[in-house]
Amino acid sequence: MRGRALQDESIDLEQGGFFRLLINTWKRMETDKVKHVDIDIKLPNDTILNTKSDNKGYFKVEANLQGLKILANKEGWLACEVSYNTINIKRNIQNSNCFPAEILIPSTKATFGVVSDIDDTILHTGVVSTLKWRLLYNTIFKSAKMRLPLKGAAEFYHLLHRGQSGKNANPIFYVSHSPWNLYRYLELFLRQNNFPKGPILLRNFSDMLKRKAVDDKPQKQKEILNLLKTYPNLPFILIGDSGEHDPDIYIELAKQFPERIKAIYLRSVKHKKKITRVKVLLEQYKTTPALLVKSSEQAIVHARDKGFIV
Repeated sequence: MRGRALQDESIDLEQGGFFRLLINTWKRMETDKVKHVDIDIKLPNDTILNTKSDNKGYFKVEANLQGLKILANKEGWLACEVSYNTINIKRNIQNSNCFPAEILIPSTKATFGVVSDIDDTILHTGVVSTLKWRLLYNTIFKSAKMRLPLKGAAEFYHLLHRGQSGKNANPIFYVSHSPWNLYRYLELFLRQNNFPKGPILLRNFSDMLKRKAVDDKPQKQKEILNLLKTYPNLPFILIGDSGEHDPDIYIELAKQFPERIKAIYLRSVKHKKKITRVKVLLEQYKTTPALLVKSSEQAIVHARDKGFIV
């Protein structure tokens, strides 16, 4: 389980208006971290796990526990409570040192997991626009309720979630290069557009500005590798777009884990050079089914033909 300890900035994601959106964007990006504080995670069986936030407020806890699956709901979600384990944290509301959280334990009926990108895969962002101006404009000056999903994407994801039997509850993981600062924004977008519920895995905002070592893997690739490690018996379908590095990351993972990656779907973006480059990549790679699709309908037809969905 992962999370972040932050001071409450009272951001209202429902608000519109130019100046209010600008203020909310500033609040999202200018985060006040709660550093080096002890944190308790209480599970439904009264087990309490302990961890500590780091110098950026992030915390992570790993534990091998038995008997939790029967406490999760039919979708695999296990409710728990997170709280500060210190008297030094001052809260404005009495008895409010208790924050709801959830852990996903994939159903025993699941036959595969799905890893999906967000930007230009399910959400119109304009990530390939010149200097990414459209991406910046959409993020800063549009509320989550104003953002548009790509046509048919939610339907496709629900079909994948239900799987071949219609009741598989295959887990969906949303993995993006967007910063963690956009977590609540993206969570609201997914919820209001009826996408299947799933963990959202992002990256640290400050890491986006650092120069990476030549041999350092992209954060998205690290997250997917961690999912493959965490669920060793679960194969995955990878979904992304042709605009950035998804094709390279996904093909490299498929070469590394040919038995674990069932299919790759790449949504075509309106950029001639990038599409040409991806077509060449796919022509050179023939092991795992990998498609460049213009619509969700194309992906649905292929997934149905392969027996992933009904």
